[in-house]
Amino acid sequence: MRVGLHHSGSSQEYGLFFIREGDCEREKVSASRHLQKEAQSQHNNSEFTEDQKVRRCILTSNSFFFKLEDLKKLEPILKNILTYNKEFPFDVQPVPLRKILAPGEEEHLEFEEDDEEGGAGAGSPDSFPARVPGTLLPRLPSEPGMTLLTINIEKIGLKDAGQCIDPYITVSVKDLNGIDLTPVQDTPVALRKEDTYVHFNVDIEIQKHIERLTKGAAIFFEFKHYKPKKRFTSTKCFAFMEMDEIKPGAIVIELYKKPTDFKRKKLQLLTKKPLYLHLHQTLHKE
Repeated sequence: MRVGLHHSGSSQEYGLFFIREGDCEREKVSASRHLQKEAQSQHNNSEFTEDQKVRRCILTSNSFFFKLEDLKKLEPILKNILTYNKEFPFDVQPVPLRKILAPGEEEHLEFEEDDEEGGAGAGSPDSFPARVPGTLLPRLPSEPGMTLLTINIEKIGLKDAGQCIDPYITVSVKDLNGIDLTPVQDTPVALRKEDTYVHFNVDIEIQKHIERLTKGAAIFFEFKHYKPKKRFTSTKCFAFMEMDEIKPGAIVIELYKKPTDFKRKKLQLLTKKPLYLHLHQTLHKE
């Protein structure tokens, strides 16, 4: 028994049918002769029609017929072609893409249910296997009489610090209307998590001389982490430092609930607990 392909003529549709071995060759010869006669009768008038070309290619091909046994061999392949098998030859399960939300996008998303006043205690100390490179920029060239600011982000205090995945901080300088005054920078992923702290110990070079910042400007720090259940990187909280707080030495600043309020009009503290963003400032002046 063999399986053949049936062409329905002008309808240009094809289907499978079963024929006996002996009839197979006779069917091919008959079809081929029929096409040859059509070709000879139209030799002086026109070329093959598209329909005739398709029929001739199919019917005169030596590989036109397939044995039923050959088709049965394909069954297990077709069944397993889209399945996930850890044994082949290593784990190739796709990793979900991480979506990073722009400021303001999170207002339309579901808020986190792990408010600082509730939930479980802090996670255990944990270190990251690898650091994801950030987008930190080098210090600007110095100018006579102008001041540059380097901010060292030491650590941030959070109730659930040990549960944060791939945490990093986005640093930006905004005016009173929330407009960027300098390029936005991301820190690398944190160095480690310990008790109620996520440690960074990374320097941020503010990309504008302090004297050239507009009145009412502020430096924002957005703490972000990956949420595997929702498959995107989310802002957990934020902090900011105003111009009158720019002084050499250590400083701790309060944390506020998201979404980030760059205009500083509707601020809500993240927690009543003594948990803050710990910074150290260095001023450079010629």
